Amino acid sequence: MTAAVNSATLSDNVRPSSPAKLSGGCKVTSRQDTPLEGVPGEVETRSRSFLPAESQEPFHLRGRLPPPAAVRLGSCSRAIRGKMPGMGNSLRAAALLAFVVLSVLVTLLISSVQQFGARISHFSTAPSGDDEELASLREALIHQLNERRKEIIPLLSPGVGDDDENGLLGESFSQRDSTLDYSLWNEITVGSRKAHLDEMGCDSLADMQAVEILGSGYTKLVVKVNLAGESEPVALKLVNEQGIDMGKCVEDFKDPRGCRELVSFKLRKEMVLLQRLQHPNVIKLKGHCAGGPGGKEGEAGRVTVILEQGNPLQMIQLLQSPWEDRFRVCLDLVRLLHFLSRSPLGSVALLDFQPRQFVTVSGSLKLTDLDDASAEETTCHTDADCTLQFPHRNFTLPCSARGVCEGLNEKRNIYNAYRYFFTYLLPHQAPPGLTHLVDRIMNATGELKADINQTLEAFEHILLLYKSGLHLENLPPSIIRDYTVMRGMGTSGNVEYRCWPSYSQQGCVLSVHSAREAAYICNSHSQCNSFTLTGQKTWTGRLLASFRSGFSHLVPDGTSEVYVKKTKAVEKSSA
Repeated sequence: MTAAVNSATLSDNVRPSSPAKLSGGCKVTSRQDTPLEGVPGEVETRSRSFLPAESQEPFHLRGRLPPPAAVRLGSCSRAIRGKMPGMGNSLRAAALLAFVVLSVLVTLLISSVQQFGARISHFSTAPSGDDEELASLREALIHQLNERRKEIIPLLSPGVGDDDENGLLGESFSQRDSTLDYSLWNEITVGSRKAHLDEMGCDSLADMQAVEILGSGYTKLVVKVNLAGESEPVALKLVNEQGIDMGKCVEDFKDPRGCRELVSFKLRKEMVLLQRLQHPNVIKLKGHCAGGPGGKEGEAGRVTVILEQGNPLQMIQLLQSPWEDRFRVCLDLVRLLHFLSRSPLGSVALLDFQPRQFVTVSGSLKLTDLDDASAEETTCHTDADCTLQFPHRNFTLPCSARGVCEGLNEKRNIYNAYRYFFTYLLPHQAPPGLTHLVDRIMNATGELKADINQTLEAFEHILLLYKSGLHLENLPPSIIRDYTVMRGMGTSGNVEYRCWPSYSQQGCVLSVHSAREAAYICNSHSQCNSFTLTGQKTWTGRLLASFRSGFSHLVPDGTSEVYVKKTKAVEKSSA
């Protein structure tokens, strides 16, 4: 359920093996012969690289990690094979970064098809009797590369996508490359050159240490690594050379290098989407390294994407967390979907909408898998062509005068958010003063009666009430008078009790807006006789309160306030 593409913790019985050296000097601390069941990782539910739809089967993360020798970090092999030239010269290093990050991707996209023939050396040396078959395979593989390139170009330059509709991609690439070079370069670099100079490139992967394999899928392998000079680990995505897509391609086309380039187009597409769809709730692209024209033998097609490190979204753990944290996940998701509904690419649908596609970074939800995102609009003639089908519900949307299904991508995202997130995280343990608003959101999203603007407005309204304490207006002001307060004091020898959900597994720790709300909670717990407010706060700015059955004595604490029920205080004073 929770497979994601960033960090994960393998089972407790796994023992790290001794570090092994990758080709080119990458150091790997792998974990051998370890089942990957339940390990978060990038898992794709379909492969659209080259397999026909009828041959695609769901792939579940069930396997074992390859031995260290089989772990190949793709394009990093070139970057770390000895010292990079010019690494001691800061000016040259900056120039290298600018060139690698800004121009390699564009050059690869434009020239990959043209240069493909030159890279397939084994065709020319094959027996003459196989020439016809090999030529047919080569033509089919080039066609697939062409199709993948056509998928990415509209994401880089919307104007090119308009040309595609007029059939201009049928022209020879030699007639269009000069135009594409100019337009794509402007699309990527104008106004963002300075930012790209700070991105990580191939030289950033020198002397890296692989910590663990986070997951693998049809297409990609995800590795957690530590980079020299970086305080935080990063996640690397690269082509899974042992994956189903790669194996099927080699079986079909008999060319490992050509297949590596074909399979890598999913990584390139995701890299472009990460550049175009920058948002606080989308994982941050920190850089990339790509082998390309002029590189060493076998380097073409190798792509490594460098991402910020996140924690996989653990739904089971999230179900046991306080409502405030569950609400945050849902709020972040709605903010993301609001952005996707009017992104620079248009309305974007997440076709593989699963919790495993998300991670958390410092408590914030972030989308980490974008290769199945689509900005295509569904064309239609009648409303019947605009049916959203889900396992238990179908919805029919209007066909607009433009001949496209009105708001289909947006509605698809909303309902998937409802069935995968809201249903499990939002209603349970919601504050009493907010339950009617939560129910309204559940009804509106479950029936697709609200658009994303209305949904976001409803969530932001709940957040405002929750942070301000306006939902507590019905609490009697006199409730706090039943307690004696001792400021600048803490407690020792506590008699704890547990409540659910709590911020602490050892006791009852909840977030409150004020001492008045804490008193209300304490009165509702039969075991509670006192509570303490500390200076600790949650992401909403609410206070953390510790509730207990009793304590032995008070201790000085300048950041705390202890509230004791007056009946209990009288008993203590008389004793």
